[in-house]
Amino acid sequence: MPPRRRDRRRPRDPSPPSSDARAPTSASGLRLTLLVPLLLLVLVLAALGFSSLLSRSPPHSETLQTTAHSVYERGLVKRDVSAREILAEHTRVSENRSQRNFANPVLAYVTPWNSKGYDMAKLFSKKLTHVSPVWYDLKSDRNRLVLEGEHNFDAKWVSELQSNGSLVVPRIVLEAFPAVLLLEKKQKEKAIDLIVSECRDKGYDGIVLESWSRWAVYGVLDDQELRYMALQFLKQLGEALHSVSSKSSSRHLELIYVIPAPRMQKLNDQDFGPEDLMHLADTLDGFSLMTYDFSGPQNPGPSGPLKWVHDSLAALLSAKGSSHSNSHSRMIFLGINFYGNDFLLSRGSGGGAITGRDFVHLLEKYKPSLQWDEKSLEHFFIYSGEGVKHAVFYPTLMSLSVRLDEARNWGTGLSIWEIGQGLDYFFDVL
Repeated sequence: MPPRRRDRRRPRDPSPPSSDARAPTSASGLRLTLLVPLLLLVLVLAALGFSSLLSRSPPHSETLQTTAHSVYERGLVKRDVSAREILAEHTRVSENRSQRNFANPVLAYVTPWNSKGYDMAKLFSKKLTHVSPVWYDLKSDRNRLVLEGEHNFDAKWVSELQSNGSLVVPRIVLEAFPAVLLLEKKQKEKAIDLIVSECRDKGYDGIVLESWSRWAVYGVLDDQELRYMALQFLKQLGEALHSVSSKSSSRHLELIYVIPAPRMQKLNDQDFGPEDLMHLADTLDGFSLMTYDFSGPQNPGPSGPLKWVHDSLAALLSAKGSSHSNSHSRMIFLGINFYGNDFLLSRGSGGGAITGRDFVHLLEKYKPSLQWDEKSLEHFFIYSGEGVKHAVFYPTLMSLSVRLDEARNWGTGLSIWEIGQGLDYFFDVL
């Protein structure tokens, strides 16, 4: 997933009250001397408690409103949409939260720094076949491997989702040094054991693994031998997970792999291509395709133009003259974004990702006119704040509906980054 949306917050160190070392020794002074260490202990324990809760931001405070009719029945899925209409309707969802309008698998990411996603995953679990909490990193620590993120585990939340039929498959970012992990047999086996053991211990249904972009940085993908070894590692991990049964279902543990979308129609050496997919298809369960983040502060524009989405699927699934009814299409979780971007258009480049809450704030403050971009098939608006011109691209019901249709045409599933950043009524289209 895009690194700029990682959680970089840190707890503040509590400041103990200062004491005057020159104070005379007395009964009251003695009591104070005894109280200070006790107070320090309380503060340290409080800090530790706060640190353990850091992965959760404050609970979602907005009240979910239900209505008898879906966004389709209310005529809200359209190109001509106004800021006023979005503000009036975005917290109202269909009371039938179990009805699925998208029949293929849906993978929803949840991040600790947007805790609304935890609540939405439970509320709409019937629409989500897979839920992936972004909890883990597998790192190198000198000569050993460490799986970080266990403190994020919430047994009750996981159990609630599984009881409603969703598979819980936490994301693990593989940050361990590739040269060590891929070339040393013991390290490779240790990495696989750490992952499988965590799934067993926590009762997960598998994992989502991300490593391709890191392997690209380290040059693994440019070396044919290392690239082959990397693919073999994924196959071995998939086989190890498949050898274990899920505690919450009758299925084996799953491995879904994150793959970046190619930037050009002609694939380069570092792109994940159809040959890679063919190599892994027998031992993996799915591929989370990141068809978002097409634009950035240096090149402001839409998050995932539909033509780029189409070309990305074509590059993966239309090799050797096969049609897009290719049997591998069912393994793709087509990426759609529930976040947006607020880009600067004057005074140089800048800006970045915004959540639904930010989007609503901008609509309330500037009352902009939303425009439909016929080329990307996304809505956007322009506003000026403090003398600076901005362009905002944020998903709407129409842009989401168009991308769901594209997924249906190809026979793929969906992967949503990430549901804590979206508007409530987005779930009606799923």
